[in-house]
Amino acid sequence: MFIRSERLFLRPGWPEDWAELHALIDDEAVVRNLARAPWPYGPDDARRFAALPQAGRHPHFFVTLPGVHGSRLIGCVGLTEADGDAEMGYWIAQRHWGQGYATEAARALLSLARTLGHRRVIAMPFADNAASARVLVKAGFRPTGEVRQLRSPARIAPTAALIHAVNLAAPVDCDGPEDGGFEPMRRAA
Repeated sequence: MFIRSERLFLRPGWPEDWAELHALIDDEAVVRNLARAPWPYGPDDARRFAALPQAGRHPHFFVTLPGVHGSRLIGCVGLTEADGDAEMGYWIAQRHWGQGYATEAARALLSLARTLGHRRVIAMPFADNAASARVLVKAGFRPTGEVRQLRSPARIAPTAALIHAVNLAAPVDCDGPEDGGFEPMRRAA
């Protein structure tokens, strides 16, 4: 499966991506905001992740930025199963923060999640990661008021995570996230 958004190309990981993946995610500022990534993030961790098979209704993608010299890897986005819901996780390499790539990748994945039949998607940013919470709200998620304690291998102690959710069963013909749905991807003119 592949997804094309306005600026990004989301594709499966390939085993030969491991070195580029490792160079981007071997960054404590990134990994401390991920509950499932090991720390330190070693070359063998990158090899394993790059070779992971797709999981049907819970795919994961390498987020790439197409350019004249090919597509550069800038992060990852994916879905996992979470107590009957789908859970979205993502990360963007630090040098690409603040450019809207995480929001764009999240919106693209939500569009696919709807197509795959998911009715609700959750995400769990750490409470001290305000930037990630903003990404989720821009993508159509809303805070649920629920808090969970999560452990990241790059953090010393369990940390509060603020549960966000988006209802994909809502009609698609909304003007944007303020209508209770998510903002659909733009159609080509």
